Amino acid sequence: MATTLDTAPIYQTDALIAEDIDAYLESHQHKSLLRFITCGSVDDGKSTLIGRLLYDSKMIFEDQLAALEADSKRVGTQGQEIDFALLVDGLAAEREQGITIDVAYRFFTTEKRKFIVADTPGHEQYTRNMVTGASTADLAVILIDARKGVLTQTRRHSFLAHLIGIRNIVLAVNKMDLVDYSQKVFDDIVADYRIFADSIGIQAFTAMPISGFKGDNITALSPNTPWYQGKPLIQHLEEVEVDNIADQAKPFRMAVQWVNRPNLDFRGFSGQIASGVIKPGDVVRVLPSGKTSTVSRIVTLDGDLAEAVAGQSVTICLADEIDCSRGDVLAIADHPPQVADQFEASIVWMSDEHLIPGRPYWLKLGTQMVSATIQPPKYQVNVNTMEHLAARTLELNGIGVAVVSTDKPIVFEPYDQSRTLGGFILIDRMTNATVAAGMLHFSLRRAQNVHWQALDVSREAHAVMKNQTPAVLWFTGLSGAGKSTIANLVEKKLHALGKHTFLLDGDNVRHGLNKDLGFTETDRIENIRRVGEVARLMADAGLIVLSAFISPFRAERDMVRHMMPDGEFIEVHIDTPLAEAEKRDVKGLYKKARAGELKNFTGIDSPYEAPENPEIRIDTTKLSPEDAAELIVERLLA
Repeated sequence: MATTLDTAPIYQTDALIAEDIDAYLESHQHKSLLRFITCGSVDDGKSTLIGRLLYDSKMIFEDQLAALEADSKRVGTQGQEIDFALLVDGLAAEREQGITIDVAYRFFTTEKRKFIVADTPGHEQYTRNMVTGASTADLAVILIDARKGVLTQTRRHSFLAHLIGIRNIVLAVNKMDLVDYSQKVFDDIVADYRIFADSIGIQAFTAMPISGFKGDNITALSPNTPWYQGKPLIQHLEEVEVDNIADQAKPFRMAVQWVNRPNLDFRGFSGQIASGVIKPGDVVRVLPSGKTSTVSRIVTLDGDLAEAVAGQSVTICLADEIDCSRGDVLAIADHPPQVADQFEASIVWMSDEHLIPGRPYWLKLGTQMVSATIQPPKYQVNVNTMEHLAARTLELNGIGVAVVSTDKPIVFEPYDQSRTLGGFILIDRMTNATVAAGMLHFSLRRAQNVHWQALDVSREAHAVMKNQTPAVLWFTGLSGAGKSTIANLVEKKLHALGKHTFLLDGDNVRHGLNKDLGFTETDRIENIRRVGEVARLMADAGLIVLSAFISPFRAERDMVRHMMPDGEFIEVHIDTPLAEAEKRDVKGLYKKARAGELKNFTGIDSPYEAPENPEIRIDTTKLSPEDAAELIVERLLA
């Protein structure tokens, strides 16, 4: 069963290419496409298996073969069984460490089907990359080392694959050559895995004994396993059904990626159809606005279409000039998706920095981008036992269920109905790093029952009556920096000028509105969120609001900024060095913090993130409180 570099490939297409290149290209163009991943624990043989598939399907190009031969000479394997992992472990760091770190995508074809395979990492610390590869896959090949059996990472990857919606599972018990092709070993592993699969809701999977290195049961049934009566792996991959037809049977959905308007006579909405079928004359609804119109044209680079189906990228023209932009969703009018702003969701945490409940993150769902906060998880899942564990946050690779709230309604469907409108990612607003992937379950009833009440007296009318422009002056700085002192002087000066103001002070609100909050990171975030909402309401009433809070985190100050109309949030950094603030120590708090009597104190054992580009910066080592207040009032009124 040894495979060497001069072994003939299984699939021969050279004759057809030589006889009729057009016929070959035509047949290749209309092949179906299967996206699949290989996953499992480290060293289970994922890269070797993909190398075998590439080699045996004759999709190794000359440069790949040259590299393979060079590596074979280097490691002394020429003329012996080749290390097929050399075909796919392309990153230098991976070669040096002998592991797969990133997701490596490879493309190959057989006479019956085209394939995109994602070689995902087995190490626990790179589980986030496995999620990335699985997010677009139709099938998962879960490898198990026959010598080791079902491991924790086997369970984790199986749970994630099922959670993400992959329903075609292949359990590939690999390295059977190292256990003498024992049927008992194979049967025991399958029985063990079946117990776990049943516990997480995997209703069916296809198990097969293989050796990626030797080639057993990859492209043909192996004489070494006469007891195995199933199909070889490549045949199963060629014949397994994918969900393209099922997607077409669903109601029409298309997320608008951009508005195409090359001239005044043409206006179209471009995107990829997520599900359903659409034809000119169909009535569609634009969400979240709910306005309806009729499809007048379906435009592509190759001309207009009489019909478009799921998976196609098209431009749809409507008969009416209605408001529609990127992030909106076109749907069949009589069966639209839901719109809501609060949901229950499964979340897979993918960042080294833990989830901070209440902190705003960007949520990207399809082409929609909104601000979102996550409540403390309802529970976290133990992937070994499927036990639901209490959790206040999620760490790297943690999987939990939590409530997600967005700052405005989004168009969605449960993930088990639509990956496009049910799957989302969370992005850190400061670093733009993806920190989590999520799957929406359902909207909360309270979100459906609460509606915005239109009011006749607008915020503009309130401001006109007070003869001023509303604003929120947000004073931030260390404890003892002088925020309250300066804010109080600013309010006195504004009041003397006849301005309508209100001062929100950090200590004062903790006597009432926020007396239930402590000083943990989560409580501080909630403290600022509540104050931000109060400040926004007061600005809506036409007031100039002065808010004096340490507010140590940029993310929370940015959250409040996004609550306000452009230009109404004015960040005032009361910039006082820590040594100077500690020297003043009017309230004796630094002394307590240094003595260990006061935990989570900003500047001592909790960080302060200074503003990077505040509208106003006050250096208290150079300006007196009175001069600082005068400067702020001048800037505000100017």
